[in-house]
Amino acid sequence: MAVPRAKTSKARTRRRQGINMRLSAPSLVECGNCGNLVMTHRVCPKCGFYRGRQVLTPENNG
Repeated sequence: MAVPRAKTSKARTRRRQGINMRLSAPSLVECGNCGNLVMTHRVCPKCGFYRGRQVLTPENNG
């Protein structure tokens, strides 16, 4: 059976494992009501709709 010749350092181990821990970009979809880009499974902050229903009343700033 194979035996490692030397101890694997923490830096080498973490460098190898860190490749799988990278953060991915958030997935964005268009709002079905207003067309604004929204993260999936979230209420649209612009119009307040989620899955075709009015969930929040949008606040008009300005």
